[in-house]
Amino acid sequence: MSDSLSPRPSWFPIYLLSAAGFTILTTEFVIVGLLPPMARDLKVTVSQAGLLVTLFAFTVAIVGPPLTAWVSRFDRKRLFVATLLLFAVSNLIAALSPNIGVMAFARFIPAVMLPVFWSLASETAVNITGPAKSGKAIFMVSFGIVVATIFGIPIGTLISDAFGWRVAFGALAVLALAKAVLLQLFMPAVHPHEEPVSVNRQLAVLKDPLIVGHVILSMLVFAGMFTAYTYLADILEKLARFDGSTVGWCLMGFGAVGLLGNWLSSRIVDKRPLGVTLLFGSPMVVAMAVLVPVIHQHALLGIVLVVWGICQAALFTGSHVRVMKAVTQAPALGASLNISGANIGIGLGAIVGGRVLDSYGLANVGLAAAIVVVLALTTTLVLVNVTRSKAKASTATLPQGCADCS
Repeated sequence: MSDSLSPRPSWFPIYLLSAAGFTILTTEFVIVGLLPPMARDLKVTVSQAGLLVTLFAFTVAIVGPPLTAWVSRFDRKRLFVATLLLFAVSNLIAALSPNIGVMAFARFIPAVMLPVFWSLASETAVNITGPAKSGKAIFMVSFGIVVATIFGIPIGTLISDAFGWRVAFGALAVLALAKAVLLQLFMPAVHPHEEPVSVNRQLAVLKDPLIVGHVILSMLVFAGMFTAYTYLADILEKLARFDGSTVGWCLMGFGAVGLLGNWLSSRIVDKRPLGVTLLFGSPMVVAMAVLVPVIHQHALLGIVLVVWGICQAALFTGSHVRVMKAVTQAPALGASLNISGANIGIGLGAIVGGRVLDSYGLANVGLAAAIVVVLALTTTLVLVNVTRSKAKASTATLPQGCADCS
């Protein structure tokens, strides 16, 4: 689209995509803050309700790459409007769910389409604004997604405490419907400029062990985070003895400091993509391990949550950029692979945390999460060594006297 057009046709659809991204990602993560009241209402344990997180994440991971490849041939406007309408319906079903089975169905529906939006939104924003403004376009779409990962859970928790968890899902249904209507009215038709990428071509990059290693690292990082984060609201409610409103504001503060983590990560990740994992993963291990021991010392608890919140948001951004940079020949494909790896980790984390909760008690969930993050840090060190060895081997194969030819 030409830069000579008025600002509204160029940028208003981008703002709408950003807002839509907030609603879509909030739908995935909001359930974390709603697990305790939802479990009570649906008459299941918190760990059983936590499996809804696993269901959503595993569906995203399995369906994401092949479905995105298949639908990428279609007009983006129709895809996004259809996705938001699907989210509106699924959130309404969730709000009205009489039992855990219906709730599971309501969570499965949006999980199918979430990776389609996440993988194609930034590319579509660039197509609308043109390459000259691609950086700003990508930032705008990403901002809505980042804000969702940071504030979606606490906002839902506060709504749940004031009006009930069903109202939180109802509000998301209304938001999704409103944004579908706005995109239908104001977003131009955007057709793909390139041939759709086949599933076989997507999977071909996994022949590179280094790329596989980066995807596994994302899986471990997110598994560590969500082993504890899935049950953080329950920890604060049952162990710290906070009421629902206090839990919501704690999660809001957790998200607010995450903005700092996101900024810090963005300043470092381009030059040190693996270094970001080491830099922020290490203090997060300490924060998770000492969470319960300081749970009744509110000042120390606040410091622990601040450190954890900063590190978690930094690792969200760092993991996404790290995998995209690893798949240099196809950054968008790298984003899709990271989405799959991260969601496998989210699902595994919810399972591990739930198993620890049932077998060893809620007080040990933070320690279990710390152990998983240590595995991620160990994997990071292995990848650092492999990357250095690969770089040395590449330099050694250059013709003599041509060390700078590349």
